Parts: sequence; structure tokens; C-alpha cells
Amino acid sequence: MVQKLKPAVAAMHKWRMSEDVHHAIGVIGPNAILQLLPVLDRLGGPERRAQILAEAGIFHLPDGKAMIPETDAARLHHRLREVEPDLAPALAAHAGLQTANYILKNRIPNPVQWLLKALPKGLAARFLSQAIAKHAWTFVGSGRFTVLDPWTFEIHDNPLIKGETSDQCLCHWHAGVFAQLYETLVSDTCVCAETTCGAQSPGTACHFELSASA
Repeated sequence: MVQKLKPAVAAMHKWRMSEDVHHAIGVIGPNAILQLLPVLDRLGGPERRAQILAEAGIFHLPDGKAMIPETDAARLHHRLREVEPDLAPALAAHAGLQTANYILKNRIPNPVQWLLKALPKGLAARFLSQAIAKHAWTFVGSGRFTVLDPWTFEIHDNPLIKGETSDQCLCHWHAGVFAQLYETLVSDTCVCAETTCGAQSPGTACHFELSASA
């Protein structure tokens, strides 16, 4: 069994990186902004999108080829929560789902995806969680990502909610990314819930739990 799993371990290291692969401080993947753009278009059309971007201080869109300042993404996510408090959770979750779809299409080679889908759920979750942790800097920026077990993650000092306070969990974009990756590669019954958020008192880590029905 161990010998059979060695190709899986090696394959996970082939997760392709973006053109900008250096671990710079204070940057995050461009999809933290780019995948919100179609959501904003559906929300109110190009004019509404332009208004929200301007209010967030974003006047030049990422080209998708390089990491971007995490503060830019944080301002846009924060502004969306401000202007659309009721819709923001669903909108951010959808943008997270589309971010995961981008990763599946452009970053995880097809043989790796086939292999994960063929493995038992527990093993697939183990390998996928390891790969997510290896590349976590692309979606947590200056925050710290921890795998507690293959189904449980934490983000400390999440830059997308930095300085915010809320009674509710705010990290729907991250939950959407995790849910879609696990639903596609581990089990089509996978869901992800953020159970505690760094924006909540007393400001502990953002805690995510994934689960799949039998």
C-alpha cells in the first residue's frame, strides 16, 4: 500500500505555481480580487462594479499573472461586506468557489486530480490538505495557515478581515475555496463551515471544518 501511494505523494508536488512564486510578505493571489469581479457585475452591472472598486481604492485591476497587495483585496472584501451585508456571504462564497475552479483548471495537473478522486476519502483529504498547506501563502498572504487534521484548518491573522469586528463569521471566500476543492477532489458531499472567525471576540483564529457524508 505504501508503495502504491508514493506516486500520489510525488504527484502532489507537481501542483503548478503562478508565474510569481516568491513568498513576498503582504501579498496574496490575484483571484482574491479577480473572482469577485463577475459577482459585482451580476450584483449591479459594470457601473456598480466600478463604484465599489473605486470606494475600495482599487483603480487598476490585477492582470492575473502576479501576486497582489493583500491590503487591496482586503479593502474590496471589506467594502462588499459594508455595502451588501445580507448578500456578501453568498457572493464571497461564490467567488471562492470560482477561485477553486481556477486552481483546478490551471494549477493542479489532471493526473493528480484523477489520482485524488480514486483514493479513499481519508487519504485524498490527507494529501489535499498537505498540498493546500504547501501553497497556503497564495491565499492567506501574511496570515498563518495551520492544518489541524486533514479536515480542519485554521488561519491566524487573516489579512482579509484584519481590523474588522463582527458577531458573525466573515471568511466565506476562504470557505468557498476549501469546499469546492474538497467537493471536487475528495467527495462530492463535502461541505466547509467556518465555525469561529478572527473578527469575533476575542479575536482567535479563523477555524474551518470540512465534512463529507458517508
